[in-house]
Amino acid sequence: MIDAHRSSVAPTPTSGGSSASLPDSLPAAPLPAVRPSVALLTDRYELTMLQAALADGTAHRHCVFEVFTRRLPAGRRYGVLAGTGRVLEALPHFRFGDAELAYLERSGVVDDRTLDFLRGYRFTGTILGYAEGEIFFPGSPLLQVEGTFAEAVLLETLVLSILNYDSAVASAASRMTSAAVNRPVLEMGSRRAHEQAGVAAARAAVIAGFTGTSNLEAGFRYDLETIGTAAHSFTLLHDDEPAAFASQVASLGPGTSLLVDTYDVRRGVENAVAAAGTGLGGVRLDSGDLGVLAVEVRRQLDELGARDTKIVVTSDLDEHAIASLAAAPVDVYGVGTALVTGSGAPTCGMVYKLVARADATGVLQPVAKASAHKRSQGGRKVAARRYGPDGRAVEEVVVSGPDDRVVAWSPEDHASADRAPDAPADERGDLRPLLVPLVVDGAVDSRWVGGYGVQNAARHHRQARAELPRGARRLSSGDPAIPTVELTLD
Repeated sequence: MIDAHRSSVAPTPTSGGSSASLPDSLPAAPLPAVRPSVALLTDRYELTMLQAALADGTAHRHCVFEVFTRRLPAGRRYGVLAGTGRVLEALPHFRFGDAELAYLERSGVVDDRTLDFLRGYRFTGTILGYAEGEIFFPGSPLLQVEGTFAEAVLLETLVLSILNYDSAVASAASRMTSAAVNRPVLEMGSRRAHEQAGVAAARAAVIAGFTGTSNLEAGFRYDLETIGTAAHSFTLLHDDEPAAFASQVASLGPGTSLLVDTYDVRRGVENAVAAAGTGLGGVRLDSGDLGVLAVEVRRQLDELGARDTKIVVTSDLDEHAIASLAAAPVDVYGVGTALVTGSGAPTCGMVYKLVARADATGVLQPVAKASAHKRSQGGRKVAARRYGPDGRAVEEVVVSGPDDRVVAWSPEDHASADRAPDAPADERGDLRPLLVPLVVDGAVDSRWVGGYGVQNAARHHRQARAELPRGARRLSSGDPAIPTVELTLD
C-alpha cells in the first residue's frame, strides 16, 4: 500500500519494462468529512423556492403537505410503508451549520436573506402519518406535514428519498415473507446496494417480517438479529473441504451452518456431518436446482442421522422463487439482490404535494395540481380502514372536506358512507383510524425511532397484513387488495 503521506516514492516499472515516476509528492488523502447534518440531502429548487417565498412574503403562510402514491407498482396488490422512523431520526439533524452555509454562499445558491433564515432553521411543525409497517393503497395520505411553507417545503426531498426506497424494499419483503409462510427469511443484500442503502434495506426487511440480517451496522443501529457464517472463499482457502469444515466447526461450534456446494453437494454433506456430527445446525445451498437439491440433501441428512439439521437456501431468490420452493424441504431462505432492489419495483412513486395553504387573510384553503394524469385532491385528508364481520379489511376510506370538519372527524362519526347510521354495527362495518401523531410542535414521538421503533413497526405490519382479505397476498397480478373510497364532508 502506498503511504500517501510520503513526500516521494520510488519509480514504478511500467508494463513495457521502462520506468515511470509518480509525482514527486503525493498529497495526503483528505479525511472523510464528519457530516452530522442532512440538510443538503435535498434538491436545489427547495432552497430557491424558499428564497422567492421569503422575498414575496408567502414563506410564512401556514401549509399542509401530504405524501401519497397515485398507483401501486404493476402486479402489486398492496404496499408497505417503511422509513417513517428514519425520517424522524433525520429530522433533528436537518440543520444548516457553518459548513453547509459556507457552501451555499460560495456556490451562489441563495441570497444572504435566505442564508440568515437557514442558519436558524428548525422544524417546529406537526407531522401525522400512517404507522410504520402499515399497509397502503393508491391515494392513501401516508404522511401529512404541517407548518409554514418555509419549514415544510425543505423536507420534501429527504422525506421522499427515504420513504420511496424503504417502502419499496418493505413491500417486496412482505411478499417474500408471505410466500415463505412460516419459514424464516434472512436479509443478505448489502453488497448489492449503496452501503447506507444496505442498512436501510435491512431495517425495512425486518419490518416486513425478515428474521435477521447479515449487515452489522443495521444490527448495531437498530438492535437487529445478525446472521452469517462463511462463504465459498473460506472453503477454497483450505487444502480441502474437510479441513475448512473442521476449522469452522472448531471456531463456531457444531450448531453452525456449513456451505456444502463449493465442490460436490453430496460429498459436501458427508464432510459437513463428519465435521460437526449429527448435531450440525444447518447446511446451505447456494447454486443449482434448489428444489431438487433440497429433497436429495434432506434424504441424505436423515440417512446420516442429522434429522434436525436445517437446510438453508440462497442464490438470487425472490418471492416467486420462494413460492416455488413451498413443497421442498427447505427450512430457511436467504434473499439479497431482489430484496434491496424492490424485486423489480425499486421505488413506490410517492409524491410530496402541497394540499392546503393559508390565504392572505390566514384562512386555510385547499389547493391541487390539475395536470393531466397527475391530478391531486386538494385539502387536508384523514383516513380509516373499514372491516367486515369477519374482521378483514374491505375498503380504505379517505376523508376530505372543510378543514375544521376533517380535523374533527372520527370513525364514530361515519361508520359508513353508504349505509344508514342506525344500521347494525356488523352491517356498517368497523372503521380503524390510520393516521397517528409522529411529530408535535417539532417534538419527535420516540415510539417510532431506534430499535424500539423497528419492533413496533414489525408488530404493526404483522397485524395489518393479517387483516387483508383472502387472496390479497397472491403473487399474481391483480387490482389493489381493497378499494379506496372517498368520503367528502359537507
